[in-house]
This record gives sequence, C-alpha cells and structure tokens, in this order.
Amino acid sequence: MPADLNDYFKKKNSGGSGNSGGNDNDNRTPFNMDPPDFMKNLGKKAGLLYVLIAIVVIAVIAKPFVIINSGEMGIKATTGKFQPTPMEPGFHLFIPFIQQVFIVDTKVRIMNYSSSEDLGEVIQRGSGIKRNAAISVLDARGLPVSIELTVQYKLEPATAPQTIATWGMSWEDKIINPVVRDVTRSVVGKFNAEELPQKRNEIAVNIEEGIRKAIDAQPGQPVELLTVQLREIVLPVKIKEQIERVQVARQEVERTKYEVEKANQEALKRAAEAEGQAKAREINAQGQANAVKIEADAEAYANKKISESISGSLLNLRQIEVQGKFNEALRENKDAKIFLTPGGAVPNIWVDTKDSQKAVSVAK
Repeated sequence: MPADLNDYFKKKNSGGSGNSGGNDNDNRTPFNMDPPDFMKNLGKKAGLLYVLIAIVVIAVIAKPFVIINSGEMGIKATTGKFQPTPMEPGFHLFIPFIQQVFIVDTKVRIMNYSSSEDLGEVIQRGSGIKRNAAISVLDARGLPVSIELTVQYKLEPATAPQTIATWGMSWEDKIINPVVRDVTRSVVGKFNAEELPQKRNEIAVNIEEGIRKAIDAQPGQPVELLTVQLREIVLPVKIKEQIERVQVARQEVERTKYEVEKANQEALKRAAEAEGQAKAREINAQGQANAVKIEADAEAYANKKISESISGSLLNLRQIEVQGKFNEALRENKDAKIFLTPGGAVPNIWVDTKDSQKAVSVAK
C-alpha cells in the first residue's frame, strides 16, 4: 500500500484532529481504521503481478506454439533461415519474433486441367485440388487441340524444408505445372489430330512417362508423382466431323464385309447341303445296286446249284413219272392224241379229242 494511505490510517487511529480542547466528544472511543492484512503487502507483490499479466498478454498475442496435424509438416525458420529438419505432427514451441513456423500440406494433391469450367487457375482451399485451364497443343500440322489431364502428386516430407527454401510456397506452379504442359505439348505435337483418338493409350503412356522422368530429375526429388490420367482429347470441330465421316464409312465397309461373308457362308451351306443330298442319293443308289447284284448273284448261285443237282437219272425218273400220268389218262380217254417232244423230254403235249373245242393243255 502507498505510504500516504498508511499515514492517513495512522492519523485517524491517533485521533489527532487539532480540536480536542473544549470539545464534548473528547471522551469518545477512537475508531479503528487499520487496513486489511492482504493490503499491507500489496505494494510488495504488485510488481510480480504486473510481470505475470504482461507475460500472459504477450503469450496470447505472440502465440509461441503451434499444433501440426497429420498429413502436414512444419518448417521452422530462425531469423529467416529454414532449419533442414522438418517438424513432425504434434505440439511444438518456438520463440516469437525470432522464429516462425510454416505449415505445408504433405497429403496427396490433385491438379486438374479442364476446358469445361474454371478457365482461370483456381485453388480450392483445404481440398488439395487445383484447377487449371486445359493444355492447348498444336498437332503435327499446326491444328489446335486441347488436352485434359488429372495429375496426382504429393510433397516429399523429408525434403520439404529444402523444397520450400528453393521454390517457395508456390512450388506447385513452379515444379508440376510447367513440366506437365511442356511434356504434353511435346508428346501430342508428334501426331496428327486424326490419329489422336486411335492412339489415345500410347499418348497417355508417353505423357506419364515423360512427366515422371522430368519430375524425378528435379534436384532433391521434391515431389513424388503418383498418377497421370488422360481424361479427354478435345479436337477441332472440322476434325471431329471428318473423323465421324471416316468412322461411318468404315462401319459401312464392315457391314458390307459382314453381309458378303454371310452370303458366302449361306452359299457354302447350301452347297454342302446339295453335296450331302447328292452323296446320300449316290449311296442309296449304290445300296440298291448292291442289293440287286446280291439278289442276282444269289439267284444265279441257286440256279447253278439246281443245275448241278440235276442228273440224267433224275431226268429219266421225271420222264417216267410224267409218262405214267399220260398212260393213266389214256386209259380213260383212248381217243386222245399225245405229241412227244424230241428226245422224249418233258413237257409233252396232250390233246383231248373228246373236247369239242379241242382245248390244249400243257403239262409240266
């Protein structure tokens, strides 16, 4: 407590007012005006309190700490010089006004080259996606072509301090963007516009290989290239119409070839069917001929066997049997006439004279 305030309380306690003589109130009990104990030592502790308050205010204003999240990396700069060792995710302290911490994103980032929208270069904050205008390329004949790409990459955490010290915070526009545009123009410029749709896969492979080679050749390998995707090849209107006409003509040729091939297949099918039918008829006729021949051979063989089995004795026996039948007939019809064949062989001719019509019979 200040000294004048203590003196004031002391005077009040001593009752020294200068009016004690002849006053009716001289016998009154003096009022105790001593200050509280905590106020007696307040003057000694005030300086320390002011220092603590000043420290708190400075800490709030200067904020000598930083919290680095996952997927990020901190770069500490002391009096403007970057420290080579990056700061890992977590809580970190630094000296205000002397040191400064820069936080960079080490997550996967995407750079889109598109002609449909976002013609200017736009960065979507916090999304890790950067949109650029489509890459304008002149083909081998000087015709303008637009190429749309998507490039995925990320900053190398181990070399992040060196990368930021060399390229600055806009390292993407200095490392990724120029390389992608230069390689794409170099690759696509070797082809004619009409060839680009048919050779799309070859062009995509060449672009990715060229970009990867150029990125890896950067000193310190500041960036890891993940993928390069060729999304669209935008051709001039006249070239697109010409390609469409060529495709229609090719489709017509393919359709004609298909119809000719189909007709040939049908003709071959009909020829095969006719040949099969002719073969079937030939086989059928051959079968019938073979059957007739077999039957004739069998009959000839049977006749041969029959002729071989007929002997002179058998023929005489047969003649005797027939002659016996004629003799029996003559006993009944004595006027009948019999004509014998030469050599006495059968058959004989029998003529019945009793028959008014003179019927002729041949007996075997």
